Amino acid sequence: MAKLNLKSIKKSSKDAFITYALVILVYIVMQILLKGGHVSSLIQGLLVPMCVYSLVAIGLNLCVGYLGELSLGHAGFMCVGAFTSAFVSKALRDSIQSNLLLFVIALVTGVIMASVFGFLIAVPVLRLKGDYLAIVTLAFGEIIKNIVNVLYVARDDNGYHFAFSDTKKMSFDDSNGIWLINGAKGINRIPNLSNFTIGIVLILIALIIVYNLVNSRSGRAIMAIRDNHIAADSVGINITKYKLMAFTISAAIAGAGGVLYAHNLSTVTATPTNFGYNMSIMILVFVVLGGMGSLRGSVIAAVLLTLLPEVLRGLKDYRMLIYSIVLIVMMLFNWAPKSIEMRKRLAEKFVKKNQTKEEA
Repeated sequence: MAKLNLKSIKKSSKDAFITYALVILVYIVMQILLKGGHVSSLIQGLLVPMCVYSLVAIGLNLCVGYLGELSLGHAGFMCVGAFTSAFVSKALRDSIQSNLLLFVIALVTGVIMASVFGFLIAVPVLRLKGDYLAIVTLAFGEIIKNIVNVLYVARDDNGYHFAFSDTKKMSFDDSNGIWLINGAKGINRIPNLSNFTIGIVLILIALIIVYNLVNSRSGRAIMAIRDNHIAADSVGINITKYKLMAFTISAAIAGAGGVLYAHNLSTVTATPTNFGYNMSIMILVFVVLGGMGSLRGSVIAAVLLTLLPEVLRGLKDYRMLIYSIVLIVMMLFNWAPKSIEMRKRLAEKFVKKNQTKEEA
């Protein structure tokens, strides 16, 4: 039993190091290509979004892949992180001269607020299961988006002014102040603080956090709940505690993705395109396609599926058709029983060949 546990620990550690090395290698290669001028402006513009979607996919995989709970509200947590951090960075821009310090403060604020919302939502929601949980988390994302769309926050010499929908009641001097949140117009003139390097650093931090959690005693408890919550409860595992832990950390990572997203744009709005239902579904596609419980797969799927529509943009009418075909082929390759058997046979043959070479 001890040998089996040791083998599984070694395998998980090896998997983690391979993922770290892959992310670092991609970063180094991209930096070399960028310095050499071999990367088009289109791809350069996609570097930060790829990091954003990878981050949120890592967070969602913790919830879906390891906890076994289907959430469609991670676009909402992303929205909380984006708007909170953008609000803070815009409000403090004149007070803090260091861009790095300003971004760190905005990041910490966005992550904390996303984790708080994650915890508050998780308390009632995690009593539900399956489709019911998915519907409620989806509703949460829509509620957050709609609240932001009717929220107005401004600042002038008299301080901060708040209003919902009706701005006429605000005693705000428009000529001597600034709008921090302007309803459906969102937040504009956000400091451009995020970049590819910061995105890679955040991805590595998220991977380290999730891998360490999964390989810890708490992680084993979380996966035990996923496999059979009745059996987990019978051996004394505190189901509520570990569900709250996983969901809150998952929401915090999604919030970090929102922070990175907001500070890559000059304006962020809570539209259905940005933080709506389609965003949640797209992130779930990354997780399912990359493999539930596979963080490396989530990152790879997020990168490929972010790049693919833009690379195929020149094909116009056939672009989404090819995109759909690639999705189907990748799903069959990852999840079809015959495909799984074929990959296992190939892996066994490869291992046998290596063993034969070593013996010779």
